[in-house]
Amino acid sequence: MKIGDQVRFLSEKGGGRVTGFNKGGIVLVEDEDGFEIPMAQTDVVIVGEESYDTGRMVQPQMQASTKSTTKKTTEPTEEKKPQPPSAPAVAEERKGGNLLSVYIAYVPLDEKNISQCQFESYLVNDSNYYLMYTLLMSENNSWTLLHQGEIEPNTKEFIREVGRDEINALSRIEVQLLAYKKNKPFLLKSPIETQLRIDPVKFFKLHTFKENDFFEQAALLYSIVENDKVTRPVVIDAKQIQESLAGGKPKEDAAKPNPVIQKRKGDEDVVVVDLHADQLLDTTEGMSSSDILSYQLEVFRRTLAQYKHKPGQRIIFIHGKGEGVLRHALINDLNYRYKKYTYQDASFQEYQYGATQVTIK
Repeated sequence: MKIGDQVRFLSEKGGGRVTGFNKGGIVLVEDEDGFEIPMAQTDVVIVGEESYDTGRMVQPQMQASTKSTTKKTTEPTEEKKPQPPSAPAVAEERKGGNLLSVYIAYVPLDEKNISQCQFESYLVNDSNYYLMYTLLMSENNSWTLLHQGEIEPNTKEFIREVGRDEINALSRIEVQLLAYKKNKPFLLKSPIETQLRIDPVKFFKLHTFKENDFFEQAALLYSIVENDKVTRPVVIDAKQIQESLAGGKPKEDAAKPNPVIQKRKGDEDVVVVDLHADQLLDTTEGMSSSDILSYQLEVFRRTLAQYKHKPGQRIIFIHGKGEGVLRHALINDLNYRYKKYTYQDASFQEYQYGATQVTIK
């Protein structure tokens, strides 16, 4: 540093030209107003030769190297132009994959010891659609989330490993699916909701695990939807059940009064409807509990619709005591669908808490 150098102060605003030096490392700096300000030499720095690492004036012996360094760092660099985002990859499609086919698969970890081994469970998406899915398992009258996520087209996704002690707990599974495609137009698919009955006995029989297109080893496959047809929808069409039981479509002009509806003897104002499955259906073969419950609810709703224009009409629905599943479903419907109607337990002497009386309002 020498007389005539332009400097600035480090500890406060300001600066000026060096006019002299005093003892004790004091520098005299003349500011723009002509005043000489004494400052410690360590508190001033030559303009253009600052070091931002130390915050102090650069020592003379370091000036050369610092200048070269500063020059390198202050050289303008060529600005990189932002690259446009690359187009997202489009999933490969296969012929015939625009029909939804989805399965739950169980693969034994040791085929030679089928009665003792554990199983890997998978969700198999055999379609050109992405699937947002939810799997739930039944616990008494409630449900627990088993797994949820998104699965890509024409892939299988590992769900979990299943032990022997868990098979019974997984006997009833609820599946919810939403299908879509990304980055391309597609045909809309209806959301899918269905329940599967997993038979624990099958896990002990080797012949139930069969060769398939999805795994190198034999697997037990449960169909959720196949070629756009849902295996077991939660809500079923009562007409379809009647048609399948009758072996074909019923004649349109052969409408008859519902055989389960009857007048109670001695009381013409009361209608009695027995909702027991064996009274409604000739056979329940091939139907799950949820299928039967759906049909019972359909008869219940149809009956209320039949008498909705008869205020004061009393209808007794016989549901039985059992586990109370059907009664709970009826009460839920009455509380939310038919709020204007009143209901109460039917005569204890006649039905022993196994029937509910509804009054049309």
